[in-house]
Amino acid sequence: MASEQHRRHVFEEVSEVYKTKKQAIAKDAEELETLISPTYEEITHDLEKQLANLDGGYEILTTTMSKQGEQWHREIDIVINKMKTEINEIKVKHRDILKKHLNEIKQTQSLINQTLVAIKEIEKSTQVSPVIKYNSKIHEFSKLTPKVQVSLPTFFPEPINREKLYSLFGQITPLSTATEENVSSLNQRDTLDRELLDKPELVTTIHTGYGKLRNVTGQNRDRIWVSGKSNKIKCFNMKGSLVQTIYTESGIFPNDIIVDTNEDLVFSDGVTKRVYVVRNGQTKELIRLQGWMLGELCVTSTGDLLVTMASDDKTQSKVVRYSGSLETQTIQFNDEGKPLYSGNDQIKYISENRNLDICVADYDAGAIVVVNQDGKLRWRYVGNPSVTKSTPFYPWGITTDSKSRILTTDCNNHCIHILDQNGKFLCYIDNSYCDLENPSGLYNDQNGNVFVCELNKGNVKKIKYST
Repeated sequence: MASEQHRRHVFEEVSEVYKTKKQAIAKDAEELETLISPTYEEITHDLEKQLANLDGGYEILTTTMSKQGEQWHREIDIVINKMKTEINEIKVKHRDILKKHLNEIKQTQSLINQTLVAIKEIEKSTQVSPVIKYNSKIHEFSKLTPKVQVSLPTFFPEPINREKLYSLFGQITPLSTATEENVSSLNQRDTLDRELLDKPELVTTIHTGYGKLRNVTGQNRDRIWVSGKSNKIKCFNMKGSLVQTIYTESGIFPNDIIVDTNEDLVFSDGVTKRVYVVRNGQTKELIRLQGWMLGELCVTSTGDLLVTMASDDKTQSKVVRYSGSLETQTIQFNDEGKPLYSGNDQIKYISENRNLDICVADYDAGAIVVVNQDGKLRWRYVGNPSVTKSTPFYPWGITTDSKSRILTTDCNNHCIHILDQNGKFLCYIDNSYCDLENPSGLYNDQNGNVFVCELNKGNVKKIKYST
């Protein structure tokens, strides 16, 4: 009897272990199918894409170098031609000096010849008067004019320092291999699972000292750069302390500021029509426009720059993609040949989404215009009808987060609109939660926080809006 009870007890234990194991196996299967396997597929797809783009990327590099070489040849030719012109001018002066001296000598020779003829006539003559009146000119002609020696100019070629030449020509950044921890495991979910908070929370406020604060961007997760209507671009740490200040080349405020994939500050200067990068403490020209006015910037996942710009006559607008200083794509018209963006020089902030869509906040059009990576129009968002948001929608700053959501500031309605990647309105962040006033520029740290500029107050507010 006891033996039978023991067997029953063992059977129940085995059944329970079996049931638990089956549940664990089912859970593992679900985890593998829904999370781990898709993650590895995504990594594989990303690596295959990097390999496919490898030759094209290096071709762009060598093309950029070739263009730099051509520019150097042109500049060297300009220098040579300028020096040749200087030599020709010196030669003309040299000739004038010699001609002047030659003319003076010839004039004296002519007088000597005339005197010699007169003397010979007197010698042959038997008249007394010419002999009595004769005055010798030997003393006058014996005073020889100084002999002119004009030396040819000399060209001293500078020795070519190849190492210095190499550094002046440009810099090649070393191969950088970065490994990012994949947080998709049995105990962690990917950042795509971040959910919106019911009540956004104000984390901190940084006082920048600007009268008109326009732009904010992040650097190394512990600093932000800001700019306003001033020639100063300031860097603050998360405690609100000023760390660094740089100045624009033109002395006028920058149109936009971003931080590139190398953590270097990049800014656009509308006066000089140039984009600059601040690298190792030095400001260097990256892009120069002709016939177009610079607008706003964003850096893509591949390290390219997307730049909004308007024609000098303010009738056309477009987005241009640059790899380094080389233009690789232009986005301007839809499939029907009509302009995608309003034709003026009003602000058009820009951001690339995780799905590689290109999102532009077209202020004058009152719309968010989204195209795919090939420049094909996907959708437009013109605001969300609301009783509390009665002022017309004019978007300013724009950014995207880890779930491909789009955040854009609505300055006049004192709020931020949050949309999904297909243009569906999700919610507002407004002054009922964070006391927002005239929000302008935006930056998302991809950890559920958005940094937003307050245009007139000059504050940057860090707001937690997602888990």
